[in-house]
Amino acid sequence: MENPRHIHRSRISFGDTDCSGWLHFPAIFRHVEEAEHALFREIGLTIIDRESGGWPRVHASCDYKRPLHFGDEIEVQLAVERIGGTSVTWLFEVLKDGEPAAAGKIVAVRVDATGAAAPVDDRTRALLRA
Repeated sequence: MENPRHIHRSRISFGDTDCSGWLHFPAIFRHVEEAEHALFREIGLTIIDRESGGWPRVHASCDYKRPLHFGDEIEVQLAVERIGGTSVTWLFEVLKDGEPAAAGKIVAVRVDATGAAAPVDDRTRALLRA
């Protein structure tokens, strides 16, 4: 991935795998969310605020390029593809030993405390673009 916004390293846990020790396909999204949460903390934002809302996912896709196994160390590269009026589109790539293992996209929508779509404020927009 060219110019990732954030790089996060983690390890495939036993709970991420199926009975063969291979990564169970939806588990990759937990690692991507960890990277997103780490980015939010790094730039001084919170991913969930019960009083002002959060960022639920409305779309997620992933192409798997090679298997990942229990104990593998991975690197998640995260980039902002687009910031819309109420959403952020994230691109991600997961690497193992510097080689692509998975890549995809997640769209998160900003919502208020009632769950209604809310605008991405200027401060958040600027911090995500920095």
